[in-house]
Amino acid sequence: DKLPPEKVAFGWAIGMFYGCVIPFGFQLILSIPTAIITKSSKIGASVGTLITNPVSIWFIYPVQCFVANRLMGGNLSYASIASAMGKLINAGNYETLFSLGVELVVSFFVGGILLALVCVPMTYFLVKKTILVHRKKKELANVKR
Repeated sequence: DKLPPEKVAFGWAIGMFYGCVIPFGFQLILSIPTAIITKSSKIGASVGTLITNPVSIWFIYPVQCFVANRLMGGNLSYASIASAMGKLINAGNYETLFSLGVELVVSFFVGGILLALVCVPMTYFLVKKTILVHRKKKELANVKR
């Protein structure tokens, strides 16, 4: 059985949320059970986390921290944030994240939440619309046969 478009889109949105807010390593551990609990797409929940992948995190993590830090009245430089995020990415563990200092850790999570506030709704509506269009085209193609 096919999932309704809303459930597929919700799975993607779950993955996008965790991909934005949670540092890599624990995203799937959280997104898949959340998809199971909400009876939404587990594949979408997995793929949605890929907003932060080995290529994009070098840009996304420093930018989300910098923007959040500025909005919170902080004065961390982009260069210092990028250097610290590079250490986190290269080490790949939470110990490194929490050793970077409270201001940067808070900036990371606040920035992730801000990114999620933009990306999650866009993901939900784009995926839902794409599925509806795809299924309609498939239905029309089947009728023409």
